[in-house]
Amino acid sequence: MPEDLFAVEKILTILAETPVRLTALTDGLPLAPLHTPPAPGEWSANDILAHLRACADKWGDYMAWILTQDHPIFQAVNPRTWIKKTDYPDQAFHVSFRAFAAQREDLLAMLRPLTPEQCARAATVTGAGRPVERTVHNYADRMARHERPHVGQIERTIEAVRALKP
Repeated sequence: MPEDLFAVEKILTILAETPVRLTALTDGLPLAPLHTPPAPGEWSANDILAHLRACADKWGDYMAWILTQDHPIFQAVNPRTWIKKTDYPDQAFHVSFRAFAAQREDLLAMLRPLTPEQCARAATVTGAGRPVERTVHNYADRMARHERPHVGQIERTIEAVRALKP
């Protein structure tokens, strides 16, 4: 049964909107509310951004590999594992966000000119059970769907942290 994927134009719109929405939520905020979790064991806005960056690293790499290689075979790396090899959680929010926004521009520059045939290019992905076929479209859709709730999570986190202040 084929996946029910967003249309490519919708995916591109969502991916382009993420940095815009994050800018609107965080522009001018001091670091404290961006680096403070709303409760023990929860993620700060900075933690969520670090997670988004790790996902963008891996899924963006996979899309690039699919586009530049003839049906590659690779082992997926969980972004939660990948983040442990980065310093993203330790970076200041605004520094990390600038890197995320630049990475997003590069991704969009890669995705925008693709034809439907290029979006349908595939790879065999191993590492989580049986090998599966994934396309550029699959990974772009996954990224777009994944980011939307996390942007809302950042907004709620900032609001919750601000409410903690007397």
